[in-house]
Amino acid sequence: MTLHAQHTPLPVTGTGNRSQVVAVVLGVLGGVLLAILWSAEFVDTVIGRNVADNMLGHDAKGTAIAGTAAGLAFAFVSGLAGTFTACNIAVAATVGPLTQAATARGKHTGGLRMMLRPAAWFMLGMLAVSVTYGFVGVLLGDRLPQLSTATSGGVPVRIIQSSVVFGLVGLVLIWLGLAASGVIRDVFANRPVGRVVLLGALVGGFLVGRPYPLFNKLFHWAADTHNPLYGAAAFALQSLGNITLVVVVYLLINLVTRGRLVTAVARNPRRVALISGALLIALGVFSVVYWDVRVPAIFGIGWFPTMPYNN
Repeated sequence: MTLHAQHTPLPVTGTGNRSQVVAVVLGVLGGVLLAILWSAEFVDTVIGRNVADNMLGHDAKGTAIAGTAAGLAFAFVSGLAGTFTACNIAVAATVGPLTQAATARGKHTGGLRMMLRPAAWFMLGMLAVSVTYGFVGVLLGDRLPQLSTATSGGVPVRIIQSSVVFGLVGLVLIWLGLAASGVIRDVFANRPVGRVVLLGALVGGFLVGRPYPLFNKLFHWAADTHNPLYGAAAFALQSLGNITLVVVVYLLINLVTRGRLVTAVARNPRRVALISGALLIALGVFSVVYWDVRVPAIFGIGWFPTMPYNN
């Protein structure tokens, strides 16, 4: 089913359009700056592991997963704890497209059903990828680079997989950002639901490249069960944990404002598109620069500036 937006898309060409130039420049600069400042150690360990430890009541990384129920609980908790990891920060850029999709039928009443609809489309795209990868991943097991301990040219093959996957994800995010900003033709201009589904699929695709330690532990557990249904369920819960915070914030904002956020978006879709475009470009640039420039530099391939706290 195709839903058609009731707003006028941004101009296709960005020539002479100051707002478009500003959005793109800010997006690129923001992405590069984030790649320089990002501390995986702080985000993965200080935030991620501490949150998981407190929620589970034990050492999330060091304690073995005992049974299916414990594994599925670990999947959701580790996903929630990993909300702020380098790969999941991209979810922040989906709030604008989610709100735009909520107005796709020209109804701006702010009803709960209208707000839940785009969130459901987003989860559909995400789960389609994560469930499939969980199912196939268990079948392939150690044949996947993500579960391998091998190296190639001194670089762990699982990191190579991460660089390839997140590089591609980053390029798609940049394309979506340029399209949303009106710099290039936006194939989703009249199909905001399609944009949300694609963003959901990209978030689901994060699992394909994720080197996050708790996810790696979950993946090994799922592979050791030799049951692809466990893998599918675990990866689905991991993904749902990733987006829980953003979806809850999105719904709360709309409920607290009684739909005024949706109404504001309907009144000024151009501004929301530019903001969303800048965020998508920033996160896309971050993904490409971080995974395909900074991470290889750690292994002596090229150079990238290092902050003192990352030494």
